[in-house]
Amino acid sequence: MASNQDKIFEKYSARSEDGREKQSRNDGLEYYYTKKHLEGFITKEDRILEIGCATGHYGFYYADKCKAYVGIDLYPPHIELFSRRIQEGNFLHLSCRTGDAVNLNGFPDGSFDVVLSLGPMYHLPPEERELAFSEAARVCKVGGTLAFAYIVQLGTYAGACVYDDRYPNPQADEYVFSRGTDDVRPGLFYFSMPEEMEEAAARYGLKKVKNLGTNFMFAMKLVNEMTDERFARMQTLYDRMTSCESCTGLAGHALLICTKQAAFLPCGAAE
Repeated sequence: MASNQDKIFEKYSARSEDGREKQSRNDGLEYYYTKKHLEGFITKEDRILEIGCATGHYGFYYADKCKAYVGIDLYPPHIELFSRRIQEGNFLHLSCRTGDAVNLNGFPDGSFDVVLSLGPMYHLPPEERELAFSEAARVCKVGGTLAFAYIVQLGTYAGACVYDDRYPNPQADEYVFSRGTDDVRPGLFYFSMPEEMEEAAARYGLKKVKNLGTNFMFAMKLVNEMTDERFARMQTLYDRMTSCESCTGLAGHALLICTKQAAFLPCGAAE
């Protein structure tokens, strides 16, 4: 079980994840580019596991694009809402249940073609991040696709420095760089760099396909305040930033997509 479960529950009870993609243009970009980066990796013959499914945004998006979908989430109210919507819509090949990214007991080895982890890495400290990589790799079939969303350390801090005159400061330096966590909400949000994510994935037989940004915090206020007309002109630039790995370190959120190259390796083992 995630060691910071109480903090996660407190966070989501105070602010629902449901509909976050509509809360701002910056939030919407994270969802838009996540789906864009995953284009071509999911077929109608695939069985998908989404770890950290929240209230089902991606589940419903992929409902007509896969053979079967299973979502799990740590926070029971998310699953209650998602389950109710599945039943109301009569989505027979969608299901969801409570579950924990660090322990996927109940799912056999190699049981999914695609494994999406689009939230857990935001909240897991490094040692538990390893368990999440391990479990995701275990339940994915050899040759399958895995995707891990994460918060980028440098890009997030750089964005804070652009918009908040309290930053940078020595305390934030300590939390962000030395502890890898948010200085305002330590132990709830965790940050990592693209290289760290790739190295962790490789320890579990996963080969990087691409590692790209999905939004950029340093541009957050700018894109949120733009008119639709002006943002339409900026979309070409944003498309380029999110398609160049040289930009990923300055993203706010990013997505690492891998393929499973080898049989499951026990947690902590290296090839």
